[in-house]
Amino acid sequence: MPIISRVKSVMSTNGGPKGEICYAKDHEAVWFKGKRFTPNVWANTPGEQQIKQLKPAIDSKGRKVGEEWFTTAKVENALNRYHEACDNAKNKVLELLRGLSSELQDKINILVFCSTVLIIAKALFGHVSEARRRGWMLPTISHLSKDCVMEESSSKMELAGLFPYWLDVNQGNAILNDVHMRSLFVLTGPNGGGKSSILRSVCAAALLGICGLMVPSASAVIPHFDSIMLHMKAYDSPADGKSSFQIEMSEIRALVSRATDRSLILIDEICRGTETAKGTCIAGSIIERLDTVNCLGIISTHLHGIFDLPLSLSNTEFKAMGTEVIDGCINPTWRLMDGICRESLAFQTARGEGMPDLIIKRAEELYLTMSANNRQTSMASNEPSNVRTGVNGLIEKPDSLRNRLETLPGTFEPLRREVESTVTVICKKKLLDLYNKSSIPELVDVFCVAVGAREQPPPSTVGRSCIYVIIRSDNKLYVGQTDDLVGRLRAHRSKEGMQDATILYIVVPGKSVACQLETLLINQLPLKGFKLINKADGKHRNFGISRISGEAIATH
Repeated sequence: MPIISRVKSVMSTNGGPKGEICYAKDHEAVWFKGKRFTPNVWANTPGEQQIKQLKPAIDSKGRKVGEEWFTTAKVENALNRYHEACDNAKNKVLELLRGLSSELQDKINILVFCSTVLIIAKALFGHVSEARRRGWMLPTISHLSKDCVMEESSSKMELAGLFPYWLDVNQGNAILNDVHMRSLFVLTGPNGGGKSSILRSVCAAALLGICGLMVPSASAVIPHFDSIMLHMKAYDSPADGKSSFQIEMSEIRALVSRATDRSLILIDEICRGTETAKGTCIAGSIIERLDTVNCLGIISTHLHGIFDLPLSLSNTEFKAMGTEVIDGCINPTWRLMDGICRESLAFQTARGEGMPDLIIKRAEELYLTMSANNRQTSMASNEPSNVRTGVNGLIEKPDSLRNRLETLPGTFEPLRREVESTVTVICKKKLLDLYNKSSIPELVDVFCVAVGAREQPPPSTVGRSCIYVIIRSDNKLYVGQTDDLVGRLRAHRSKEGMQDATILYIVVPGKSVACQLETLLINQLPLKGFKLINKADGKHRNFGISRISGEAIATH
């Protein structure tokens, strides 16, 4: 301390004496670190005696630490006593732990079991908590009879209200599907139509169900499968010298050879990595083999030539992902239905991903030319003209693509009417769902009211919960909820470019319902093709429901 006081008392510019007591972490020691603190002339001033007692600091290997580190014999003795005390404490702790381990040795199996049960219990608690919030349900597991013969109820899988496990049904962006599986499904559908999602959803539900966990569906009856085998897209393996098709065939060979009548087989886009004609025949042969095994499963494909092969099938059903025509364009519905879908929506998908229109138009011309050549070939060989199954399992001719390309409408309904209709339908469906769950005391009517530019909402909205949609001049939407509609619209219209915006609002029974509808609309409207500017608000969740008496929702 006298040395520190001496250094601090010296007033000098840069380059003067420096010194402080520091902890050297690497050496676990407390030393003095300083420089230029030794006087040029010894004059018995305060601190000189202590400076003379300093000596260079030495590490555990006896080497000098550095030019700035110093210690004293007294400090070194104290450090040695400290290190010795630490070693003694460490040895004592180890001795106690060894004694405790010896006492618990006879109970080690119980301790391991309790620890394992605790981990399982925590995992189950987290699973059930999140599953209940997401609307998942416990399934019914159908077992084999005593004579090991499959009963009728144990040879089928029923999934009602199945939805993808990675989506939150409370946000309204999950499409529910009913899967009644009593045989093998051959699944077709357009790109982006939901084939892979159905495979993953069925696989997850089956795996969770036979593990005794909750599944993402409203109800489920799941057989006790002896195996669940899923094959998704294959990749090449240069290290093994195998192409992606070789890898695919190797995996499917293992899958087919191990399949039994108690297996669930799921193959996504079979034989996609080779030449179409031979790949179609291989896929058809695999389907025949699995049909003979009489297993449950789904095989999705874009190889529509499979349906023209003379296959011998008795336990196979044809399923398709549905589509609908909106404003002259074919759009997927992501719903599972009976039939065959030969429409891939390849051109529409490529255009949606930014492929230049010049390339898409040329591709459409080439496709029409190829279709015409196929028809001429069929007529020359006195065979029936090549027909193709429509998007919903109906039969239509190949030149229907030409008709759709030439008759696309150039006009659409006004944006306001589209938004009003869509918002009304979504809100009605959600309020009906809340009423069925007894979350609201009575079912209320839904009226969507428009407030034009320079107009104000009626006084009946004062103090009432509302959801509203603002349609901006750039055709983008803003969705919100409020208990003060007049004040909120005044705040929005004070912003630049919002003075002429159109507002649609609906009065709802309570702020909790308004919050749920706001989140639902923010997640649903983009799926309907509308552009939103506040998508981040759609991540809100966990809203409470206040059981207040609901008033009839009126326009004024």
